[in-house]
Amino acid sequence: MTKVLTDARSIRIKGRSFLALVLSPELPLDWWLGRLDDLASRSAGFFLGRPVVLDVADLEIDRKQLKSLLDELGQRNVRVMGIEGGRPSLFEPGMPPAMKGGRPAPDFEVPEADPADPPKAGKGKAAAPVTPEEVLPVRATASIIVREPVRSGQSVIFPEGDVTVVGSVASGAEIVAGGSVHIYGTLRGRALAGSVGNASARIFCRRLEAELLAIDGVYKTAEDMAPNLRGQSVQLWLEGDSIMAERLN
Repeated sequence: MTKVLTDARSIRIKGRSFLALVLSPELPLDWWLGRLDDLASRSAGFFLGRPVVLDVADLEIDRKQLKSLLDELGQRNVRVMGIEGGRPSLFEPGMPPAMKGGRPAPDFEVPEADPADPPKAGKGKAAAPVTPEEVLPVRATASIIVREPVRSGQSVIFPEGDVTVVGSVASGAEIVAGGSVHIYGTLRGRALAGSVGNASARIFCRRLEAELLAIDGVYKTAEDMAPNLRGQSVQLWLEGDSIMAERLN
């Protein structure tokens, strides 16, 4: 006779990976939060709907300070889903869980507004939205070509190599590439090149009207870009911690 081991329906448990944005605060926390507010104000919707992991591995804080930081982030609608690199003594019931084993993804770094400012904020590893309105399909090749305009709310995510867009990239759209980004139309949205640590990656666009540009973790928002480059055909590359740009003939 065959015996049924479980009469009740079993619970199905699956493993699945999701992209999240990782913030790495630096002291003093008040100054770092101010820079975070500055980024959020200049790039609308940057944190909207994105899960966040808080990296405190290099942060010398105690439990009280960590709780205060989580409260401050919560007030800014930054949803912390986990804490990475924290000592066991930092955690208490009710806090986001400890996390480890995350793989690198696109980096961002808060730009310096003035040389007299405090040392620049630490890099926050970021990826494109986990639940964008529409994610264009990509294939496992060294490069991909998108033969249609990228509309607002869409994300093209390709960490394996270059992304070429034959059309334009609308405001609110994103291109994330492990290699270089080539836009043969107008770039009004966000372009992130060298997203997994490629400092030699470049961004090329026929007409620059971008909301945000990033290469290997260093980024510029629209307000940081030279006015004489807007509306021009431009290439951008990284030298040290600075994004350089020149017009294309």
